[in-house]
Amino acid sequence: MSVTIYHNPHCGTSRNTLAMIQASGEDPAVIEYLKNPPTRARLEALIEAMGISPRDLLREKGTPYRELGLDRPDWSDSEVVDFMLAHPILINRPIVETPKGTRLCRPSELVLDLLENPVSSFTKEDGEVVAYDPG
Repeated sequence: MSVTIYHNPHCGTSRNTLAMIQASGEDPAVIEYLKNPPTRARLEALIEAMGISPRDLLREKGTPYRELGLDRPDWSDSEVVDFMLAHPILINRPIVETPKGTRLCRPSELVLDLLENPVSSFTKEDGEVVAYDPG
């Protein structure tokens, strides 16, 4: 199975998501998007594949979100994408792509539905145990 994660190694949710992917037997392509930001076409394709708006992908915490005035609702989708391209830290993470779909994995256990052989149980960095039943 082909798995790609847009990852920030400084983010606990992203680290947990990557660990769940690996614990499920996958060797994902890891893109540290802060070092290697997506192109406009790639970012727009990811947003479309997730079925969300660019604004739904904006990260507020630990970013220049307010300083840039992104708390104003009048920015167009294209302008929001412009901001994310200029400041990749504004792109929320982790984004995971598999043949089963593309998703912003917040919380990290959302990745399990995208995997071929997801782990049935996983302990996150903070000690929280995730039990997965594909039911």
